[in-house]
Amino acid sequence: MPASVPLSRTRAEIFDDLVLDTVEELERRYARELAGIEFAVEDVPPDLNVYDTDVLEDGDVPLARLLPGRPGRTAMPARIVLYRRPLEYRAADRDELADLVHDVIIEQVANLLGVDPEDIETD
Repeated sequence: MPASVPLSRTRAEIFDDLVLDTVEELERRYARELAGIEFAVEDVPPDLNVYDTDVLEDGDVPLARLLPGRPGRTAMPARIVLYRRPLEYRAADRDELADLVHDVIIEQVANLLGVDPEDIETD
């Protein structure tokens, strides 16, 4: 298929779209709270012996990570990183993957904002 045909979308592009769908939905409701927060996707988590409490895991496999921002002269914005391949592995189909991505982002945003994930409203 030619690259311009929608069927030629890669799994990574489809995953990125699922992330964007949830992030855009959240930004419509929580624009002020999410201003300056970065969302990123990496294929796999980094190889670390021990993960901090900022990592959302399924068993021993990291699914996402919240990197809190650092204020000051070398300021860094808060960043939520989703790990594509572990999330894809846990989903049977695209709909299940969309739900899983949504739930993981909600969990990480709630953690960042210091609220219960059930208190985060989405459409």
